[in-house]
Amino acid sequence: MSNIQICGRTSLRGEIEIQGSKNAVLPMMAASVLHKGITIIENVPRIQDVSCMMGILEYIGCRCSMEGNVLAIDADGDLKSEVPEDYVKMMRSSIILLGALLGRNRRAFTCYPGGCSIGKRPVDLHLKALERLGAVIREDGCRILAAADKLVGADIFFPFPSVGATENALLGAVRAEGRTVIHGAAMEPEIISFCRFLSGMGACISGVGTDELIVLGVNGFHDSRFHAPGDRIVAGTYLMAAMAAGGEVKAKGIFPEELARVEAVLKQAGGDVTAGSDYVSVKMNGRVKPVSVATGPYPEFPTDLQSPFLALMAGADGVSRIEENIFDGRYEAVRELRKMGADIFVEGNAAIVNGGRRLHGAEVEATDLRGGAALVAAALAADGVTRIKKCYHIERGYEDICRDLKAVGADIRWIED
Repeated sequence: MSNIQICGRTSLRGEIEIQGSKNAVLPMMAASVLHKGITIIENVPRIQDVSCMMGILEYIGCRCSMEGNVLAIDADGDLKSEVPEDYVKMMRSSIILLGALLGRNRRAFTCYPGGCSIGKRPVDLHLKALERLGAVIREDGCRILAAADKLVGADIFFPFPSVGATENALLGAVRAEGRTVIHGAAMEPEIISFCRFLSGMGACISGVGTDELIVLGVNGFHDSRFHAPGDRIVAGTYLMAAMAAGGEVKAKGIFPEELARVEAVLKQAGGDVTAGSDYVSVKMNGRVKPVSVATGPYPEFPTDLQSPFLALMAGADGVSRIEENIFDGRYEAVRELRKMGADIFVEGNAAIVNGGRRLHGAEVEATDLRGGAALVAAALAADGVTRIKKCYHIERGYEDICRDLKAVGADIRWIED
């Protein structure tokens, strides 16, 4: 089922239990290959990206089993060092296996990553970090070949706090001889969870939660079990959808402090936002107020919520400006939102939204994961019926967006292609 049909203008009310974090779980799955044994991850979302990563792990020789939302990975025995291109092109985050396989086998073969069409995502920071640890990197067309007789601790400097590059650096550093210091490390909550996960396997990491991570390499790891956090991006999406549609929705099973910047922005936009120990709720009455934001590394406004926020601002009562500072080409949803009556134009890395116009139902296409979620939020606020095609993009990161939103009153359903 890759199409979604939504009848808008129905207010939402209720609670949504938020799924496990995609961006936290995927690097944990990759890291499991460092240990010649069993790794168990709880609260794993049943999404396409997780299925794809399971396929990669099974291809290289791991045994994976998933019951409910508990994933067991057995990486005992010999593992292949090559990730086939077909898998890599399906999911950009598979580049994280470069550091994992290098740490396990001292060699890794992969290709430039594919996935969502949201602009360039250069991997030069990933490669330079691994080179600092002693890896020799060769690029052969679209293929990347990394090898090292041994990995040695070093100082790694990032000019920009890249999440993926920080994860690859950690995967190499935990198996390197001696001490590694990662300067300018990303501080996203997913990095904190990743460090705790690695520590639970036997890694020695300090400075967690800061931009300077200190890693002492170890010779081996042990079996482990880890509970993944709730997905802050899914929670943010649903809170924005609730504001667009009107009503009151509570997102449960998350760490509210991870959404502090988002909460502040939603309050500016007119939402009555409340945070508890494991939830954030928003109550919305009246028109959405225009707010201008700029995406940036954590703790700034997350790039993964830029598209859903763009949809929210399309119905705001005034002019707003969204500035994208992480990825280029992340405004593909604009074309589809215009079909629904949104008045948006893109100027460089900024999108100017002239709100105050009533959105209407239309036939649109999800061009990427977060852009697809943005179309759902817009459709909930629009008059009439919206059909969203190519929703397999949405399924990459949302376990069942129709199930979750229907539970709080949305008129939304999957339809046959």
